[in-house]
Amino acid sequence: MNTNLVRYVLGWVFVVLGIMLVPPVFIAVALGESDFVYFGLIAVSCLVLGFVSSRFKPKKTQMYAREGFVACALTWILMSVVGCLPFYLTGAIPRFTDALFESVSGFTTTGATILGTDRQIEDLSYSLLFWRSFTNWAGGMGILVFLLAVITPLSGQSNMYLMKAESPGPIVSKLIPKLRGTAGLLYIIYTALTVLECILLLIGGMPVFEAVTVSFSTAGTGGLSVRNAGIMAYDGQYYLQAVITAFMFIFAVNFTAYYLIITKKIKQVFKIEELRWYFAIFIIAVIAIGLDLTLNKTYDSALDCWHHTAFQVGTFISSTGFATADFDLWPSFSRTVLMLVAIIGACAGSTGGGFKVSRIIILCKAVVKEFRMMLHPNSVKAVKMDGKTIKDETIRSTSVYFTIFVFIYIVSVTALSFDKMDFTTNFTAVLATLNNMGPGLNRVGPTQNFYDYSIFSKYVLMFDMLAGRLELLPLIFLFNPACWKSK
Repeated sequence: MNTNLVRYVLGWVFVVLGIMLVPPVFIAVALGESDFVYFGLIAVSCLVLGFVSSRFKPKKTQMYAREGFVACALTWILMSVVGCLPFYLTGAIPRFTDALFESVSGFTTTGATILGTDRQIEDLSYSLLFWRSFTNWAGGMGILVFLLAVITPLSGQSNMYLMKAESPGPIVSKLIPKLRGTAGLLYIIYTALTVLECILLLIGGMPVFEAVTVSFSTAGTGGLSVRNAGIMAYDGQYYLQAVITAFMFIFAVNFTAYYLIITKKIKQVFKIEELRWYFAIFIIAVIAIGLDLTLNKTYDSALDCWHHTAFQVGTFISSTGFATADFDLWPSFSRTVLMLVAIIGACAGSTGGGFKVSRIIILCKAVVKEFRMMLHPNSVKAVKMDGKTIKDETIRSTSVYFTIFVFIYIVSVTALSFDKMDFTTNFTAVLATLNNMGPGLNRVGPTQNFYDYSIFSKYVLMFDMLAGRLELLPLIFLFNPACWKSK
């Protein structure tokens, strides 16, 4: 393990965190909030630690898989700890575990919260509310992706290992020849779409502060809101909710599609198989739930039935976690479809969570291939996606991912069972955190929160949030003694 290289990367992470903490300082000063003192102290401390740690570049700058995974996992743990300090030091969230839970939920773009029971969201200062939503935006694309756009390039394919560790999906590829350029382009697209949503929300009459923070949370598919009622606070404002629905859907699409649109290769966009499946899953889920709500007369009008359906399918497939209605009161069939959509999740290479549509495609095609080989043992049939043969390594890693996912899920639900919660609550709480989705059902539903869980259970759920955001392996690598051995 090249610990000096990991230290060097973490030093730059401290620098980035210090810079990220500056906007809340200005907001607090402008509004006369005393929180600027805490934000300022944390920012200065991060910058000092960052500059000291990153001042000396290691002699060996070649990064391998284990350095990439370890650096990535430690980065996200570091971000979460630093991110919780403003909540804890200001006294807004007096218990450290709760403050850390809120920070982990923000950076991993989960959207699960402990606020709303002991402390209302509106009780937080504007600077803290901004920071809370900003963690969603920063975590959506990832800190290391940003670093790849600005950090001094490491040797060889080092940066690729960092990107593979942080980027969601079974396959990570470069949009343009230089990885540094790819990272920069991703952030340009990400920022442009965020600004566009903010402008459209402002046109709809949403206050500036709320338009900015909602755009942050939508872009990162995190779902943290500045109001205790969340998006339900805009009940009846169909334009605003329609804009949010559209952008939840947009940010859950593989960003490769937007690169192809920018480079005027629109025909290739329609050839992306994952995108076609994503559209199909969304439409089928909307039709199924919309008909169920309409036939059961869940709402007074058909318009409300289909409006809430489109929004909730959008929020579940993108793992954003917003809610326009208490879907916990919906018919059993509708809730089941929502949970299935949440498990599938968004496209690879997007800011959304879940198992990822591309993995579902790979597993389905691998199963079909096995059945065909049973019938025709001598046949040679490759698994393809977008007309390209998928490597056996990718199929194997997808199967391993599925196995680990199920294992962590079972262990987590078992661990939560020690708390006095019902099975549906525990089952969907793990589903919501491991898939970075936000709300679940029953006591963690859209009008509830995670406050009542014990300290032990909250750390289990925090592990799930981090594991889900980092695609399981980087976090698990930390517990492998072989990773820490010197070469």
